[in-house]
Amino acid sequence: MSTPHVVVVMGVAGTGKTTVGPLLAEALGVPYAEGDDFHPPANIAKMSAGTPLEDADRWPWLDAIGAWAHGREALGGVASSSALKRVYRDRLRAGAPGIVFLHLTGDRSLVERRMSERKGHFMPTALLDSQFATLENLGADEAGVAVDVSGTPQEITERAVAALRRLEN
Repeated sequence: MSTPHVVVVMGVAGTGKTTVGPLLAEALGVPYAEGDDFHPPANIAKMSAGTPLEDADRWPWLDAIGAWAHGREALGGVASSSALKRVYRDRLRAGAPGIVFLHLTGDRSLVERRMSERKGHFMPTALLDSQFATLENLGADEAGVAVDVSGTPQEITERAVAALRRLEN
C-alpha cells in the first residue's frame, strides 16, 4: 500500500487472524499488534470457560485497539480483532477513522478444523457457532476487503496484499 493505513484483520475465530496478521505486517513493513493481547483478563476467563462475550465486555477491548490504531495512523500498522459486528467496527473507526478492514472469510468446516488443530488458545470450538451467528460482513460503505482463507498462510497473505493494494487504485 502506498499510503499509511492501519489494517485490522477481522473474522471469526480460527480464520487465521493471528497467523496472517504478522505476515501481512511484514509484507507491508509495519508493526503488528495481536488483538487478543488487548483483552482484559475477565474476557479471557469468560471465553476460556466457553461463555461468549457480551457487548459490554467488548467495549474496553475495542477502545484499546482503537487507541493503538490511532497512534499508528500516520505510520501504518496491522492489528487483529474479530470485529464481527458493524457496531464494533464503528467503535474501532471512532478511535482511528482511517482504519481499513481485511475480513478473512472461510467455509465453516475449514475454520472448525483449523480451530481444533490449534494448541494453547483460549477460544474453544464450542463458540464457533456464536461467532458465525454474530458475524456481519463488511458493508459496501466500509473501507476494506474480504479474502478467502483457503490455502497456505503465505497464499492468503499474498491475496490480502493484492486486495488491499486494489483499494488504493
